[in-house]
Amino acid sequence: MADDDQDRGEGWPGAAALPAGTGQERALRKLRSEILDMGGTAVLLSCTVLAGATEVMQAFQAARNDEYEEIVDRCEDFLAQVKKEHVAEHFTYAELEENEVDLAKLQNWFARVRQRDSFGAAGRQAAETALASCGQALENYAAQVYAVEADIH
Repeated sequence: MADDDQDRGEGWPGAAALPAGTGQERALRKLRSEILDMGGTAVLLSCTVLAGATEVMQAFQAARNDEYEEIVDRCEDFLAQVKKEHVAEHFTYAELEENEVDLAKLQNWFARVRQRDSFGAAGRQAAETALASCGQALENYAAQVYAVEADIH
């Protein structure tokens, strides 16, 4: 292998580790298929942690906690947006629909993270609470939209 290939990391093997589970295996099998389709090589292995299991679990929990924290941050942004609409008294079906779409995206993101959360990361509860707050804020906003629309018609 040429030195410039090594500098770019070409030709070097890579490894990925996921906790055992049907969803994880499916994801790895899909990735392997994509690698093979591109002319690469890929092997899937099953293994047991001989030492350092706690560190492995903590690494997965930390990764999920980071994702949950980002969801909480986005929920705060969502709540600020809904509050802004309340303050501006901007109660329209179009805005309600936009907010419904945004909340659905947050909920779907949370569902994907939770599916990867094999070890029960501590941040999940905060994300669930934040999403519940977003849901309640959207319900309150929807009630205002319906009330304004009823007054117009």
